Parts: sequence; C-alpha cells; structure tokens
Amino acid sequence: MSKQDNLEINFSLKGNASIQIGIYLLIAAYCIKNILDGFLIDDNVFGMSSSKLMEVLVVIITFFTFLLSGFALYFKGKRKAKKLEYQLWNAKTKKLFWFMFFSFLGIFILLLLLFNLGFIDILTPTFLLLYGLLIFLNKNKKRKDLLILTGVCLLLGIITILIPSYWYSSLFILGIAHITYGVTIK
Repeated sequence: MSKQDNLEINFSLKGNASIQIGIYLLIAAYCIKNILDGFLIDDNVFGMSSSKLMEVLVVIITFFTFLLSGFALYFKGKRKAKKLEYQLWNAKTKKLFWFMFFSFLGIFILLLLLFNLGFIDILTPTFLLLYGLLIFLNKNKKRKDLLILTGVCLLLGIITILIPSYWYSSLFILGIAHITYGVTIK
C-alpha cells in the first residue's frame, strides 16, 4: 500500500485542533457574556444598543465559533497529511467531512431556530447535548479517550437544563476541557 492510499481519517481532535477549539469556545462565551451583561448596564456601550443588534452579534459570534472550529480541524488534518505524505481527501476523510459539516450546520440552524422562537434557556443545553452526541458518534475503537469529553458535554448539558444561568460556566468548562484534552492527547 503506498503512502497515497492511506485509509485513516485525517481530521481529529488531538493536540492543537482541540486546543484551538477550546480557545474559540472560551472567547465566544466571554464575548457573549460581556455583550449580554453590557446590554443590562446603562453606562455600557451595549446598553444603548437595540436588542436586535445584540441578537445579531450573538449569532455572528456563534457562527464564527463554528467556522473557526471547522478550520482548526481542517488545518490540523492538512498538516498531518502533509507531514505523513498522505492524501488529505481520502474516502473516510470525505465521509467524515460531510458528516461534520452537516452536523455543525444542523446544530447551528437548530440553535438559530430555538433562538428565534424564544427558547433562550435551552440553547446551551441543546448545544452541549448535541455536541456531546457528535463527539460520541465520531469516536472510533482506538479513540476511547473521547468518551471523557463526551461525558463532560452531557453532564454540563444536563446541569444547564436544571440551572439555565449556568450556561457561561458550562461553556467555559467545555473550553477548558478541550484545551486540557488537546494538551494531554497529542
């Protein structure tokens, strides 16, 4: 079998990709929290803004978090394929790419729909539960360590269902869990 015929999936959450996704989650949670807190304070710049502007900013931050996370996975896979002199887009990688693309798109659209319907309290639990399910579906027999990240997502999702105001802490913990996972699993 030549190096061009690799049968491995080139996209993974190991190392830098997981660290970058964790950082993106931390930044997004921080920005959204500051925007929402600023909206409630009269002296803040966001306090003078309309609620529609706040909604648009939150949607934009969420969209770019999804987009940058996808790019982190792509560039990690591209570096890995180049380093090992593999073809990046083999059959398994293409299948995983489309699965991840439509999963992220589906999660984003569902969150946007819930947001527009006014179900603000279940946005974070929905994201955490679906993200945990997505990670679980992408693990393989060799990568049982992803179960820890899946468990963290599911536990935080259940907690935020019970305590909706815990959304920021849950996203912050998920970001830290991604960073920790990326540092420990290289």
